[in-house]
Amino acid sequence: MPPEKRPRPSHNPSVEAFLEMLSAERGAAANTLAAYGRDLTGFNDFLQRRHTALMDAPEELIRRYIDGLAAAGMSASTTARQLSAIRQFYRFLVSEGIRPDDPSGTLEGPRRRRPLPKIMDENAVERLITCARGRDDTSAATRLCCLLEILYATGLRVSELVGLPIAAMRDNPDLLLVRGKGGRERLVPLGGPARAAIEKYLSVRSHFLPKGTKSRFLFPSRGGQGHLTRHRFAQLLGELAAETGLPARAISPHTLRHAFATHLLAHGADLRAVQQMLGHADISTTEIYTHVLTARMEALVKEHHPLARG
Repeated sequence: MPPEKRPRPSHNPSVEAFLEMLSAERGAAANTLAAYGRDLTGFNDFLQRRHTALMDAPEELIRRYIDGLAAAGMSASTTARQLSAIRQFYRFLVSEGIRPDDPSGTLEGPRRRRPLPKIMDENAVERLITCARGRDDTSAATRLCCLLEILYATGLRVSELVGLPIAAMRDNPDLLLVRGKGGRERLVPLGGPARAAIEKYLSVRSHFLPKGTKSRFLFPSRGGQGHLTRHRFAQLLGELAAETGLPARAISPHTLRHAFATHLLAHGADLRAVQQMLGHADISTTEIYTHVLTARMEALVKEHHPLARG
């Protein structure tokens, strides 16, 4: 993300150096840098109203700021993220010798209950894909079918999907080379239906380009981003869900990503393999899907076991 577009609390050079470090050393994505910039801006504004510089904030003021966020109704996950940004900033100052102590070191964030992801059962996914395949044979229908087949076959994040370069499968049609969060690359296998959908879509891909132009994206668009947007894909998916008779509000690209992971695990896939395909840096993020399966099994027993009814 260009520095001039990044939030800069009072143009603080230490904050700028911190964000540059996140970008250069940790490969932080532009959205992450923007979020940390906003978080530090909000904290800096709080300190300025109390005539305290960001560099000199004591533990007490950090605690008051975090408690104030919770009291104002901010979610536990958002409050925890803001505290994380503050912690990482002061750790950076200590590591660079800019400040001798870390005033955030003893603070505890709010306890977060990670919500179980909303998923679709296999029958619902099959209905959705069948409906997409059965639509009129237009270029738009072919593209949507291809997007859907790839998404359920790979579990890509929606931003990864719509931004796929056409070169992602140039070396091997059985694999997609995906660049995920932080610029990390991973290989994700493609099944036969997804490969067939891509092959069919490539024959109509030029319909989405201005005449005589080229694009590096698999799903090009005439819009400013150069590729189909996440918002537009979500709209198209919602329309397809409504046509299928499924609740449109419950169907989203992220719901299908959840379905990909949960269905794989339900059929015996290895958790580490699913982690790699999803592009999760930490396996604890992937483990949420095992909780989904456990919850579903418990509900199944309570509903159908004769002793459970009693």
